[in-house]
Amino acid sequence: MPSAYILANVEVTNAQQYEEYRRLSTVAMQKHGAEVCVRGGKVEVLEGDWSPKRVVLLRFPTTEQARAFYDSAEYQAARAARQGAAVMRMVLIEGV
Repeated sequence: MPSAYILANVEVTNAQQYEEYRRLSTVAMQKHGAEVCVRGGKVEVLEGDWSPKRVVLLRFPTTEQARAFYDSAEYQAARAARQGAAVMRMVLIEGV
């Protein structure tokens, strides 16, 4: 069964409020078996016109576990805390 990845590009607009999102999303990640591959860090664009801000890459054992994380009550609480603190672009990617 292939792994699954959640890739997020986050533009933080209120760093103080975003900290609560980070705290709550960490709880959700731990509960749902996410492996944090990337969480912030320097980004260098090698090709194209993509301008990522804060990149997060999570790995899950299955697509179902990635969806369960995203749909969970824990992550929904994190999303609510993020309202007005960031612009989120997120995709679920089936891996190999």
